[in-house]
Amino acid sequence: MIKLFAGLGNPGAEYEATRHNAGFWWVDALARELKVSLVPERGYHGLVARANVHGQVVWLLEPQTFMNLSGKSVAALARFYKIQPDEILVVHDELDVVPGQAKLKFGGGHGGHNGLRDIHAQLGTGDYWRLRLGIGHPGVAAEVVNWVLKKPAPEQRQAMEETVARTLKAVPALLAGEMEKATLIVHTHKPPRPKPPRPVEPPT
Repeated sequence: MIKLFAGLGNPGAEYEATRHNAGFWWVDALARELKVSLVPERGYHGLVARANVHGQVVWLLEPQTFMNLSGKSVAALARFYKIQPDEILVVHDELDVVPGQAKLKFGGGHGGHNGLRDIHAQLGTGDYWRLRLGIGHPGVAAEVVNWVLKKPAPEQRQAMEETVARTLKAVPALLAGEMEKATLIVHTHKPPRPKPPRPVEPPT
């Protein structure tokens, strides 16, 4: 059962539309859906909202520490409200998943993601849930830093926004602790519409 939804990104207008901020986009969308506003909370080094869903308290968090110190924020809120690692969902950008797709997983390594690396260190475990929003890979390792801090092309941004909207449908299942059902919702994506066949020229 998820009690804390933490979206990762970098604070500041210059990072707002970059691929690395996909986690922020998701939590922003969830806040709109739950009709709550994220407000700065110094004690948790982030923007925080508290929602009440069917009598269940749910926390939304966007660390404002910069990506590589995300754990400081996530761990501070989780500790204060006695939220266990397996009740946390971290939403983040994922190089190994293409734009338009997402993956829900529990535990595992940080895959070189600086935000996850710090959350691992601060929580003292990797046993938390992750929602991995695909941003695709530039194809060359040396380009990764540049890639994540750039804005996606319009069609990629659209695919990512559609993924955010689609994966939000898994929230009721996540809140109910129905993780298999949530996984199914997250992993079911519609394939791109095929291009209409070109009309065949009638023989002359």
